[in-house]
Amino acid sequence: LRHLGSQLCELEKLIDKMMIAEFSTYARNDLNRPLEDDCQILEEERLVSLVFGLLKQRKLNFYEIYGDEMIITAKNIIKQCVVNTVSQIEEIDTEVVVKLADQMRMMNFPQWFDLLKNIFSKFTIFLKRIKATLNTIRSVVFLVLDKNQKTTDLEDTLQKNSAKDSTVDTEVAYLTHEGMFISDAFSEGDLPPVAADTTSQRNTSPNSEPCSSDSVSEPECTTDSSSSKEQTSSSVTPGGVEMMISDDMKLTDLELVRLANNIQELLYNASDICHDRSVKFLMARAKDGFLEKLNSNEFVALSRLMEGFILDTEQICGRKSMSLRGALQSQANRFVNRFHEERKTKLSLLLDNERWKQAEVPAEFQDLVDSVSHGRISLPEKKPAATEERKPTDFLIVEGQKYATVGTVLLLIRIILEYCQCVDNIPSITTDMLTRLSDLLKYFNSRSCQLVLGAGALQVVGLKTITTKNLALSSRCLQLIVHYIPIIRAHFEARLQPKQFSMLRHFDHITKDYHDHIAEISAKLVAIMDSLFDKLLSKYEVKAPVPSACFRNICKQMAKMHEAIYDLLPEEQTQMLFLRINASYKLHLKRQLAHLNVVNDGGPLNGLVTSDVAFYTGNLQALKGLNNLDLNMAEIWEQKR
Repeated sequence: LRHLGSQLCELEKLIDKMMIAEFSTYARNDLNRPLEDDCQILEEERLVSLVFGLLKQRKLNFYEIYGDEMIITAKNIIKQCVVNTVSQIEEIDTEVVVKLADQMRMMNFPQWFDLLKNIFSKFTIFLKRIKATLNTIRSVVFLVLDKNQKTTDLEDTLQKNSAKDSTVDTEVAYLTHEGMFISDAFSEGDLPPVAADTTSQRNTSPNSEPCSSDSVSEPECTTDSSSSKEQTSSSVTPGGVEMMISDDMKLTDLELVRLANNIQELLYNASDICHDRSVKFLMARAKDGFLEKLNSNEFVALSRLMEGFILDTEQICGRKSMSLRGALQSQANRFVNRFHEERKTKLSLLLDNERWKQAEVPAEFQDLVDSVSHGRISLPEKKPAATEERKPTDFLIVEGQKYATVGTVLLLIRIILEYCQCVDNIPSITTDMLTRLSDLLKYFNSRSCQLVLGAGALQVVGLKTITTKNLALSSRCLQLIVHYIPIIRAHFEARLQPKQFSMLRHFDHITKDYHDHIAEISAKLVAIMDSLFDKLLSKYEVKAPVPSACFRNICKQMAKMHEAIYDLLPEEQTQMLFLRINASYKLHLKRQLAHLNVVNDGGPLNGLVTSDVAFYTGNLQALKGLNNLDLNMAEIWEQKR
């Protein structure tokens, strides 16, 4: 008997070791089962017995064993998925390419995408299974807690009866995992001397869905009886388990609540582990810039797959894991950079090869602007077969307005719609895309200005001269883009948070820049005629015959200008332009008449000038669309004081 104490102590240690080894084996078996789409709990009665035993032995960190096993299994899930996929791809010679990561990097996008989809689906089942097991473990902890509270309540009642005082409120404060105190007041009045034990009855009714993924987060770990009831009924617990809860558990309520919270935290960790492993897998594939080189459709598919998995795990585990979301955002940023650089380079090449001649409009582009007019701001899935039979037209018709345009601008409209569509497909990149699209629109404005107004196209594409036709066409192209800016703005505004609305001012600045550019082109067209009038009228002499050679030449140049721009600009713009040209003409003529001392006195010289002016007005008003122009020719004479 002398050594009995130490022998019992050794025996207890051995039992502890055996139970921990048993729980380790259980955890391994539970987590390494084939991941078919079910979340049944493995040998539930065995699990419940194990947890009770571990609680009785005060092994309160047993859940850490399960946590360690989760990490190992998550790693193996990815490894196994890669091995299975590689074995099905003939092009990958595993004897030549030995490393698993290198084998994975040899996959094309559809193969790799299917692999990722498979990993996500396995992880989803994995998390559902973990949730079911942890819920069962927590329900056992809450059973013990429930028993503790019943014992406390019973003792309180006996004390109340003996003290003949039935108005005592017992307030118990418990510490949750967030370090907050939750006070639950038990004031259930007089309890009968022997509390009817209903826990075992309560737990014999199994819940039909032990791991339904609908419950986003577990109820907070408060410790009143009602929460215990919720927790215990959340999992199937075999009847008669009350027998296992003996009075010598010696666990305080605080210890049990902490344990329940740690188990809940383990479910959150499981979500983080799956996300972290997914990030590593993603980064391994992103090493050679593979993800940045994806086209828009591929990146959208990847983005949606990842978003779906993130939402699924949030729903199962009730926790927002940030690592995968962060990785997706950083890949999205890289994608946006490449998306923008590609399109800006394309626009630059188009502009550097643009000869600023009116382009024919293929039917597919007309269909595109028609669909935008009907409120559909996106590109068609594929080119409709019918468009190939329809002939191209000379003008783009936008909401009843005719627009003469160049090839570059037709393609620019398509590019703008690609930006808009990308924002619809990947909402997280809206602000980035807005900044990049603003940059693209500014670039088109400044580069087209350098090429046409600044005559850069003479060197770049070898035009002999920048004609009035080139200028008018450039103006109309800018007007076409200006027409679309409010539509683009509204599209982005609908997808921004109110606090981001200040970004929309980019579009206001761009609109102003475009209007300024259009005004500069108009001023240039007037200036061309102004210098012509200066040259011709400075040599004008008032003499027969009339109409004079000078006025014949002026009318010829006016007709040329009209012919160049009339089909390109709307009629009201042509009229405004010719009113400004006419004002310039009157100014130069008035200056020359003053220089020649010809006055409005009805004399012979006055008669010759009047005949020349009549020839000019007749010619100008005979031009298409200018017949009602108010030329006010009286202004050429100095007013008598």
